[in-house]
Amino acid sequence: MMSMRKHIAFASMCMGLFIAQLDIQIVSSSLNEIGGGLSAGKDEMAWLQTSYLIAEIIVIPLSGWLSRVFSTRWLFTLSAGIFTLMSIACGLAWNIQIMIFFRALQGAAGASMIPLVFTTAF
Repeated sequence: MMSMRKHIAFASMCMGLFIAQLDIQIVSSSLNEIGGGLSAGKDEMAWLQTSYLIAEIIVIPLSGWLSRVFSTRWLFTLSAGIFTLMSIACGLAWNIQIMIFFRALQGAAGASMIPLVFTTAF
């Protein structure tokens, strides 16, 4: 039987997974506003989603090794913290290139959360 503390921890991990997955597509609904605010063209706007996904594809295979090095708890906490900071940084980005960079870091942080939740669940 799992304790209440473990239930809360797992629910928190699931919420992090949900936010990381949601963030992959959430930008697409705001591309016109972001492009207008940062004076970016359509080709630059496409990189907002692409940079997130490329970083995610690179980090997901590494997450197993990273969880053995740092432990699941510390890796998830670090990833959630970096993801949150990069989300704030994306909101404060002053040009499209910086926002693409922050999105890539955000994708890398979100990517390590995804497999951690699945391995914890099973």
